Amino acid sequence: MSASLIDQFDALVRRDPAARGLISSEPLYGPLCPGHLAQSAADLARSGRHVAIVTGFFVPDAQTPAAETDGPPGAIVLAIAFESIGIATTLVTDSNCAAALRAAANVAGLDLSSIAVCPSVSGESTNESATRAWTDAFFEDGPGRTLTHLIAIERVGPSHDEESLVRQPRPGTPPLAEFLAAVPAGHRNRCHNSRGNPIDASTAPLHLLFETSPKHPNRPKTIGIGDGGNEIGMGVIPWEDLVRRLPRKEAACIPCRIATDWNIIAGTSNWGGFALAAATLVCANRTDVLAPLDADFHRNLLERMVAEGPAVDGITRRPEPTVDGLPFATYIQTWMGIRRLIGLE
Repeated sequence: MSASLIDQFDALVRRDPAARGLISSEPLYGPLCPGHLAQSAADLARSGRHVAIVTGFFVPDAQTPAAETDGPPGAIVLAIAFESIGIATTLVTDSNCAAALRAAANVAGLDLSSIAVCPSVSGESTNESATRAWTDAFFEDGPGRTLTHLIAIERVGPSHDEESLVRQPRPGTPPLAEFLAAVPAGHRNRCHNSRGNPIDASTAPLHLLFETSPKHPNRPKTIGIGDGGNEIGMGVIPWEDLVRRLPRKEAACIPCRIATDWNIIAGTSNWGGFALAAATLVCANRTDVLAPLDADFHRNLLERMVAEGPAVDGITRRPEPTVDGLPFATYIQTWMGIRRLIGLE
């Protein structure tokens, strides 16, 4: 019964009304990461004790540079779900996105002391150096010491270089010549937005948490949640498969090289977070926790993020309470569908 219900969640979030992300490619090329939602939810419900959720996607070229509205709402719903079944939760972001995440956490009544903020500094080399020190401290003296799971939701990660391309598991020979011809040297191992522009200078490289975590004794399980190919977790999919699925001329530069144990793909990353929260609660027999999180809750969450963060829609780049260019009425349909499936609507 629970497996069938979670499969229905998966089907609900694999929609792309704006035809802008990876989901639109599935009718032509087949499903991406099938079964990852159910597998990751079951593992969280079974062995989750302490989870860190990394989120925040900064939009430097917005009318008002700010974090986007996709990511933090999904992280907040995950935190509510996990805390309700006894899984301690730490929210992680960088200083450029911290205000928007705090605004969202305030709406949910979450403890703001559970938010860990990595400094964002100017310049790419100093950014990585500072974040490495912060990451080491996170695992050695901070929340990372006790993590069982590490989740990224709508968090950008670096693109491929020659080494990562060759290292990726795939059935055939790595398309190295094609990669070198399609991706200029200046775009390799860089964080890109959906328009193919590097944004390293305004984004702390929190992907280092995912590269560092296997070196620590607890070795937390990792989960990626994304929609466009440039997010942490997409490294489980061969570069060439993502490129053919992205309907943009910048596609070759975008795919993220950071892999996770499971990778959840949805029409918006928030939907993927909502589905993982609901699926984990199904496994724990606690879906009642989601009753207060109705449409009004989500509308208020977005409005407060925009007003107090600020936050912007990642597609329109305007400070408005929408997600990925979708009107609220369209965006909320997926969550209301999940609520109906578990008997809350």
